[in-house]
Amino acid sequence: MSRICELTGKGRQVGHNVSHANNKTKKVFLPNLQNVTLMSEKLDRSFKFRVSTQGLRSVEHNGGLDNWLLKTRDEKLSARALKVKRELKKAEKQAEAA
Repeated sequence: MSRICELTGKGRQVGHNVSHANNKTKKVFLPNLQNVTLMSEKLDRSFKFRVSTQGLRSVEHNGGLDNWLLKTRDEKLSARALKVKRELKKAEKQAEAA
């Protein structure tokens, strides 16, 4: 399983460990990923995602999963998140038509 946040697209970064003698060795910085269940208010369903803690804070700051998905560009989202976003848009269109 790749270490990429499904909502923000945040992945691993590469840098250096620098010793006191200024020796540099490669180091990988991994995002803090958590398995979470997020509730969609418009769909009345919950969805499981693997999200970074920063991504989770961003979702809460934007007012929940629905608002976050509608505001975020498709390139950042995973395939599962895109599927949920399409369902949200479909539900919104049906609500407007009714």
